[in-house]
Amino acid sequence: MENMPHKSRKILVTGGAGFIGSHVAGAHVDRGDRVWIVDDLSSGRLANVPAGAEFHELDIADPRVGDLIRRVGFEVINHHAAQIDVRVSVADPALDARVNVTGLLNILEAARESGTGRIVFVSSGGVVYGEPHDIPTPEDAPKQPLSPYGVTKLAGEHYLSYYREVHGLDYVALRYSNVYGPRQDPHGEAGVVAIFSQRLLRGEPLTIYGDGEQTRDYVYVGDVVRANLIAARMDLPAAPGLDARAYNVGTGIETTVNRLADVLEESVGIHTGRVFEGARPGELRRSALATARFRERGWSPAPSLREGLAATFEHIASRVEAMTIA
Repeated sequence: MENMPHKSRKILVTGGAGFIGSHVAGAHVDRGDRVWIVDDLSSGRLANVPAGAEFHELDIADPRVGDLIRRVGFEVINHHAAQIDVRVSVADPALDARVNVTGLLNILEAARESGTGRIVFVSSGGVVYGEPHDIPTPEDAPKQPLSPYGVTKLAGEHYLSYYREVHGLDYVALRYSNVYGPRQDPHGEAGVVAIFSQRLLRGEPLTIYGDGEQTRDYVYVGDVVRANLIAARMDLPAAPGLDARAYNVGTGIETTVNRLADVLEESVGIHTGRVFEGARPGELRRSALATARFRERGWSPAPSLREGLAATFEHIASRVEAMTIA
């Protein structure tokens, strides 16, 4: 189905002024879709909103978001808006739940009432599996979240499964690994790429917590965008259960923080040294996602880590230069 000729559709992207959501919104605009964006700008930026999209500055728990969904009647709702900081979720679980659970329910109720065709829900392969036994970790691995953020993401999938089984609301969950790329901010696991890039530009040593041998699965934002476009159109199985509608989005490759720093320095030709500090409590030791299921749908990550890091660094450097000139 994903290879059929494209027909313009009405798409809502929540969090569409943010790092990943803005790239997804822009891709839908480029495909000729009519795109609406909802974002409260708590972390997103107006400058990220693509030309041609209709922007609404709203919190996803705001009843006016439901009103918009009912009024427009979207074919697809791409739900990127979320509280994504694990540390914030630990410090304020109620805030995390208000955004990630109450906000989602606000959208799902309106989508159910208005007959939305599909929800593309952004979950997290980095947190719903906890400390996995199998690496790369497949979709049917046990779900053992170790933070309130992981709990709310998994709860979101359970709510979606309920709405599908009881109300017929179609959905697909994309379990991201650690996404990096242009427009990235220094928050979250993959935020280390932006942090390292900024420190290299300032000539400062790279700070590494622990021994630097902890691993993550770094996937480029352009690959994630293609995953979202496929998920918005592909045929989905009729089987019940969370894992039947979930797809990991990653590379399946473990990269240590030390290796990430090495590749970034080598790709941009800047070396500033390292500073090692104490390990952060509760940090996962290893993480990488098995992606065979989504590869069967024609998706695969394209750029190498070196190419992706170079493109990200170039974008951050150009922004710093523009701010300096201004």
